[in-house]
Amino acid sequence: MFLLLWTTVLLCEISADTGASVWGEQHCEQQGYCVTLSEGELTAEAGLCVVIPCSFTTIFTPTHVIWYKCKTAEGKCDKSQSVQSEFRGRVSLLEPDVSQRNCSIMINDLRESDSGFYQLRVEGSNKSDAFTFISKAAVTVKGLSQKPTVVIPPLTAGQQSTLTCTAPGLCSGSAPNITWSWRGKGNNDSYITGNTTEFKTENVTAGTQRHTSTLTFNPLAEHHSTNVTCTVSFRGDITTEETQTVNVSYVKEVQITGSRKVTEGETLSLTCSVESFPPSLITWAKMNESDLQEDTDTFTQDQRTGALSIYNVTAEDSGQYVCTATHLNKTHKMRNVTVTVIYIRKPQISGSTAVNEGDVLSLTCSAESFPP
Repeated sequence: MFLLLWTTVLLCEISADTGASVWGEQHCEQQGYCVTLSEGELTAEAGLCVVIPCSFTTIFTPTHVIWYKCKTAEGKCDKSQSVQSEFRGRVSLLEPDVSQRNCSIMINDLRESDSGFYQLRVEGSNKSDAFTFISKAAVTVKGLSQKPTVVIPPLTAGQQSTLTCTAPGLCSGSAPNITWSWRGKGNNDSYITGNTTEFKTENVTAGTQRHTSTLTFNPLAEHHSTNVTCTVSFRGDITTEETQTVNVSYVKEVQITGSRKVTEGETLSLTCSVESFPPSLITWAKMNESDLQEDTDTFTQDQRTGALSIYNVTAEDSGQYVCTATHLNKTHKMRNVTVTVIYIRKPQISGSTAVNEGDVLSLTCSAESFPP
């Protein structure tokens, strides 16, 4: 048996979100002496906290409440007036006024070794005013399974953004340590330059706290698809972490590939590409003309891949073509390319083919072509 708490410690009422706190039925062990504890087992997780709800009645005016941790659920625990060192500073009464007969306690910075049975003893101002209740509260502390909550807002390259990590639980014990780490593509360690972090503790109610850390940085295209991990370390080397993939909206320069020169009758194949997230919509148009009218026999373009194909090209297909990249419903990038169609027409002979003897014969052979 170990003594957890002697007399009262000031701590105001807390929310049940910090741990199990299910009220049960009243058990009267003799006339005038009744206790109400949680029915069944209270389950909590290491690093967090648990509330043992409790109320009692006695025929004397109580001045102190004492909690014991017992090895078994049966009988009374052996008495001891020493507070177990492992519990010092971790156990608090929720109601500072013992005369209110509220014996509820909260145990912070839980360890798995805190599992066991907890028994209440109430004492008054006279030596004879004392009663130990046989009923006990059963507590089981399991390994920490809850993860931090990481919130990543929509990220746009070049625009400062803030990521938030919230530690699990709403306990008022020791503040956890929250750290950020990055892992780039290929699981390589990465470092975000120019970032700033800030830790904040928010009092949700008089007895509950929320611990958060923020990471502020300027996202770049290179940060897209990297993993960010928030690690929360509680007292007693108890850690938990959450990893999320960072998506950054960005668009880079337009690139055009493919031969700009093509022989008449062949197929013109050009590809317009732009690295972006989300993917951009690619369209082609010919300068100084209306938009290209798609004809499955002579022309196709794929707006996803940016591929332009003109079959059986003619001299009229020469000219400037413009590739437009539309990203997130906005036209961001345009690039022009000059297409040259190489061709030659059938030679033509001009001049008089009939000439008198002694005169000059003048004939001209010409062929329209490009290049000349």
